[in-house]
Amino acid sequence: MRVAPKIILADKDRLTLERWSRGRSTPARLVLRAQIVLAAAQGLDNQTIAAELKTNRPLVGKWRTRFANQGIAGIEKDAPRGGRPAKARKAIVARIIEWTTQKKPRHATHWSCRTLAKELGTSHAMVNRVWRANGLKPHLCRTFKLSNDRRFVEKLVDVVGLYLDPPEHALVLCADEKSQIQALDRTQPGLPLKKGRCGTMTHDYKRNGTTTLFAALNVMEGQLIGTCMSRHRHQEWIKFLKLIDEQTPKDLDLHLIVDNYSTHKHPNVQKWLKRHPRFHMHFIPTSSSWLNMVERWFREITDKRIRRGTFHSVPQLIAAIEAYIAEHNEDPRAFTWAAKAEDILAKVRRARQVLDKTTSA
Repeated sequence: MRVAPKIILADKDRLTLERWSRGRSTPARLVLRAQIVLAAAQGLDNQTIAAELKTNRPLVGKWRTRFANQGIAGIEKDAPRGGRPAKARKAIVARIIEWTTQKKPRHATHWSCRTLAKELGTSHAMVNRVWRANGLKPHLCRTFKLSNDRRFVEKLVDVVGLYLDPPEHALVLCADEKSQIQALDRTQPGLPLKKGRCGTMTHDYKRNGTTTLFAALNVMEGQLIGTCMSRHRHQEWIKFLKLIDEQTPKDLDLHLIVDNYSTHKHPNVQKWLKRHPRFHMHFIPTSSSWLNMVERWFREITDKRIRRGTFHSVPQLIAAIEAYIAEHNEDPRAFTWAAKAEDILAKVRRARQVLDKTTSA
């Protein structure tokens, strides 16, 4: 008749096992093994321990014997499994990665777990595990745009220089228009946010007109000069420049960072700027709106006030925008530019190299 080995615990081992048996962050399998050894040290037989811990007797005997032979190390880690390496599994993993990254389905733009599993004769769970392990996400796609502006480097260095080392006795303002802001009214009232349910709004809407927001963000202080107009021609742009002129100290030069919209370069605008020499225009490269920090503020007002708002008329929309600007200016927060021009240029060069390789392949 086989006799279970007697367990005698040293004080250090007992403390470790008791900590494991009570640990909330300890793996469940290790908790059970510690409880088995502690019960065995009390002199209980395997059958009794299995009944108390609601497990089976062979498992109790396994970990009791393992501890008796190897101590704490014997139960802390699992022994390596025998058998041959899973060559078939490695082969299917390689095929999943190859097909995901180098091939496309016949009548779709990208694979799903189930379509690829069907194609390769495996399970969708297997495909999902491989994708997760290798960071593959065929359902996601990021957009990008590399500027083809011939003066890209010159304009980039100019604008980034204003952000990182602004001139003395001057204000740096990021200016732009957010056009075609719609006053949308929902066809039915939405349901409010409650526990277990997000707020709701109907998918359809009623258009009540549009407005254009002209905004200039003070880079150093975060304050914003803004106004709404019905159109965004060069006439409205000149009106906005006059507003900036009125609301800024007369003894300071004004450096405006703007995009290449034709309105900003209209002959009448050029004539007005010549009569107001304290205005200095700095144009960002084409297809580089990310370089104008007022775009970051436009995203904030869109997310926080416009996109989910309900407006019965254009005046109501304008009132909401003006109220948001006023509240922002009560406690302005500046957006800090940290990227250096050389770091941006290095990233652009790497992107062009990858794009050229893809094009030539």
